[in-house]
Amino acid sequence: AQNTDSPYNKQLADSLGADEYGMKQYVLVILKTGSSQITDKTILDSLFAGHMQNIIKLSKQGKLVVSGPITKKNDNNYRGIFIFNVTTFEEAKALLEADPAVKEKVLNAELYQWYGSAALPLYVPFHDNIQLKKF
Repeated sequence: AQNTDSPYNKQLADSLGADEYGMKQYVLVILKTGSSQITDKTILDSLFAGHMQNIIKLSKQGKLVVSGPITKKNDNNYRGIFIFNVTTFEEAKALLEADPAVKEKVLNAELYQWYGSAALPLYVPFHDNIQLKKF
């Protein structure tokens, strides 16, 4: 059934790649503790600085629509998540290759197809309006 409670905006839906349910395919990445044996704090700090710079760059490009750490105390060695605004694993893997922490295996990436709201990328520009401190 068509949603009659709110006005449907075909132009917006089409621009976001929405299907008839207002949804689309993304790639969800779960970052886990990697297999790297790097223990030098200076090197690790540099890799994670590059990791943050890459997150910012991909977000500004509209390729990364969700990112954030997962609480360190968990049984699965999960470290964080990404939701990429791409539809294939190949596209997501190409984006991950630019992340120094992933490239050096400080973080390992598990990729999954994820179906979510096509409007998800719209929140990204508002983040700057609520961010008091920059990374």
